Amino acid sequence: MAALGDGCRNDGGSARCSTGNTSHRCAAAFDRAAFARRLKQQRGYDLWAETVNGKGGIEVDGTTYNVEIVYVDYESNTPRAVQTAERLITNDKVNFLFAPFGSGAAKAASSVAERYQIPMIAATASSSSVYDQGYKYLFGTFTPNQTLTAPLTNIVADSGQGVKTVAIYARNDLFPLAIANEMKASAEGRDLEVVSFAEYAIGTMDHASALTLMLQSQPDWVFITGYINDLILMRRQMADLGIKPKVLTMIAGPAYKEFIDATGPLSQNVTSAAWWHPAVSYKGEDLFGSTANYVKAFEDKYGATPDYAEASASAAGAILQLAIDDAGSIDPTAVRDALAAMDTVTFYGNVRFDETGQIDSLEPPVFQIQDGSTKTIYPEAVKQGEMRYSDIQ
Repeated sequence: MAALGDGCRNDGGSARCSTGNTSHRCAAAFDRAAFARRLKQQRGYDLWAETVNGKGGIEVDGTTYNVEIVYVDYESNTPRAVQTAERLITNDKVNFLFAPFGSGAAKAASSVAERYQIPMIAATASSSSVYDQGYKYLFGTFTPNQTLTAPLTNIVADSGQGVKTVAIYARNDLFPLAIANEMKASAEGRDLEVVSFAEYAIGTMDHASALTLMLQSQPDWVFITGYINDLILMRRQMADLGIKPKVLTMIAGPAYKEFIDATGPLSQNVTSAAWWHPAVSYKGEDLFGSTANYVKAFEDKYGATPDYAEASASAAGAILQLAIDDAGSIDPTAVRDALAAMDTVTFYGNVRFDETGQIDSLEPPVFQIQDGSTKTIYPEAVKQGEMRYSDIQ
């Protein structure tokens, strides 16, 4: 969780504010237990903050504000994330919040932001249930889950490859289970038969029994949800069991290069979808100016290509900065109103929020791992190749 606010203190292990006319303090709560996911968010936030400060900071009504981010571990404990949000607002007097990772923790912490009328931007929360609370101060940079499942389902259903049946296997967690249910709805909407729908508990290390049951239904399409460590493990166990469907989709691990590195040849022809891909091309009004500029800045700093989680974190900062500029103020209510009225383009894509606060203006790309790299297959504007079928190792 990141928070932007006036003033700064040395708070345990937190860093001191940078020099400048005035400084906005950014505090971030991260999940040390999910180190890889936390690191991606941190890299996105850090790049935004360093770029802001490198350009002279955020200027509001003649005063320049520098940005500094302090990271706090909430230990995979959602109640602790809620407590951290309240402390940042009441003790640290922050003006704005970036939500903790994932839909579950973001939904819980958003209740605090709403109570104190502090704008919160969620960079990694896609489940519609996060945004169905009638809140006015919560905004999210991920489109609803069905925007990932529907395009992929249409591609497969219209392929002429004889894909008729789908097996779904989902991690029993808010986002993975929500997107699995959206996949079920998308499949049934295109007259595909869902022959199995099973869930696995968080922390499951042996999927052999569940996968063997899945194999008995002989699905044409296997759709699995979870986080990267789940999906790496499952992909290996599928290979051990000889499960070779015509289509294998995993969300969201294959969006990360680490998935390809860990699974090697087993990643071949795995499909996925995400909210952003470096192949998209936008010229934006934000501080990065374009997708190409953002990708270059990220590669120059980290020596790697950004993925959707890193880009979304940077976009959260860029969007907040644009709202501050539009409001001409750091008053939370004024900035909230600017966010609600926003209709602009950034390096991340078109930015417009619906009445719930969830972004509704993006067209998330569908991609497939082909010969060791990701190729976008949808939308047409960023298409890099045709979808391949079968040849699942």
